[in-house]
Amino acid sequence: MPYTYSSKCAFTSVEDIKNKKVTIMGLGLNGGGEAAVRFFLQKGAFVTITDMKTEQQLEATVNKIKADTSLDLSRLTWRLGEHRIEDFENADCVIKNPGVKIEGNKFLAAAKAIETDLSIFLRFKDCPLIAVTGSKGKSSTVSAIYYGLKEAGFKTFLGGNITVSPLSFFDEVSSDTPVVIEFSSWQLADLRGRGVLKPYISIITKIVPDHQNWYGNMEDYVADKRLIYADQTKGDYSIFDAEPDEKEYEPDKSIHAGIESWGDLFASESKATVLRYGRHSLESDKNQNIKKNNYGVWLENNSDGSSTGKILLPRMNAPEVIMKELSVPGEHMKTNVLNAAMVMYLMGVSAEKCVEICGRWQGIDHRLQFFHGWKNNKGIEFKFYNDSCATVPESAVAASQAFGKPVIFMTGGTDKGLELSPLEELLINKKKDLIPVKDLYLLAGSATDKLLPALNNANVKYHGPYNSLDELFAEAKNNFESDTYESNSAPEIFVFSPGATSFGMFQNEFDRGNKYMSTVKKFF
Repeated sequence: MPYTYSSKCAFTSVEDIKNKKVTIMGLGLNGGGEAAVRFFLQKGAFVTITDMKTEQQLEATVNKIKADTSLDLSRLTWRLGEHRIEDFENADCVIKNPGVKIEGNKFLAAAKAIETDLSIFLRFKDCPLIAVTGSKGKSSTVSAIYYGLKEAGFKTFLGGNITVSPLSFFDEVSSDTPVVIEFSSWQLADLRGRGVLKPYISIITKIVPDHQNWYGNMEDYVADKRLIYADQTKGDYSIFDAEPDEKEYEPDKSIHAGIESWGDLFASESKATVLRYGRHSLESDKNQNIKKNNYGVWLENNSDGSSTGKILLPRMNAPEVIMKELSVPGEHMKTNVLNAAMVMYLMGVSAEKCVEICGRWQGIDHRLQFFHGWKNNKGIEFKFYNDSCATVPESAVAASQAFGKPVIFMTGGTDKGLELSPLEELLINKKKDLIPVKDLYLLAGSATDKLLPALNNANVKYHGPYNSLDELFAEAKNNFESDTYESNSAPEIFVFSPGATSFGMFQNEFDRGNKYMSTVKKFF
């Protein structure tokens, strides 16, 4: 059985934090632990930071805290490179990092109370919450929502799994401030039983296998995702996929009788007003892909090859156009932005304003991010894209298809227990409806090792695998200057979309993306 937390908080109020002993388990480098340290020091707690990483490994975060003269560092104890059981036993509350498993953890078992930065925020802030989870596209979706609401004139904040702790803007949020939170499955699991997650709008983006090295099966993984709508009510909105899943990713029919897709399962469970999103019209049940007369949003393809996003809600007599052409590439990105447009519309933004705002959005860092252009000695232009946050194979495949033409493709990394067949099918050109890659560069790693036998058996030509970015781009530059590339009017597109996790060669996917971009700029 999954671990269930107490509905009772260690603190009766924000003011009650003063003089309490708080242990922060996991400082990290992405801001979550740092924000918790700042928050609890500012509220007057005695804080202990404990992390198995050393001070040298955490140097960037440690230096920022030590340099902040607004913090009372006399109340701060450092415990780096180790955990001590007494730091957990003696604390009034332990703030847990979501990347730490609670099951079998002797340190967390010794804690009187366990909270997270998100649980603290949700316990003490009652504001319109827009909560997003899923396997693919959740970061792009929350970023587009945040951008859209800001452009529409709302004071709003964005936090969660997108590496911004909501504790960093805790004091700026009032009862009418919409807050957009991206939730990982781990962050949702850390809220089980607390009864604090009650979003006004929840969204689950496309579900595919992810974090299977942590969960071991799809059922447990999806069970955590389902927590996002568990405590919603009729006055809230739940937004789910309306399209059928790939056959291999469907729910287990022996467990979910009569359920054809994850979106249908979620829709059958949520007590909120359910809306759907898809690539086909939701206006009627004539389309066999949609089994019910649903409300929500969908894409319509125009004769000129462009797309239009439409919305139909229960109170409407006819659909309205809320999205037209976008600045960001990729079919999958259209769905993410369309969901953002639906949120804007539900928040009272006019259809015309939604169209205008969505058309201006430029995307986000590390997700099909255009960052550099270069011309070789023949004047051939190369455009470089960073999609480092694509950590599942399906996302990497989507990135390869985003430009409507063959791309120079860089992929690979560390295995995280996922089925690599979608990426394999692309690289060996097994699926004829996929645009094949023009040239292939591989980063070394355990996931790459699993791909190599299929590539070799199919006689696929590739460069690498490379153990460093410098090694990869030294060879790439020589290749790009060679006679392989002939001049044409359209630029060559180079896309890095790993479809795997980053550990081993990099600290995390953001470190990977930043180092990729800096190495490209160094060589080109």
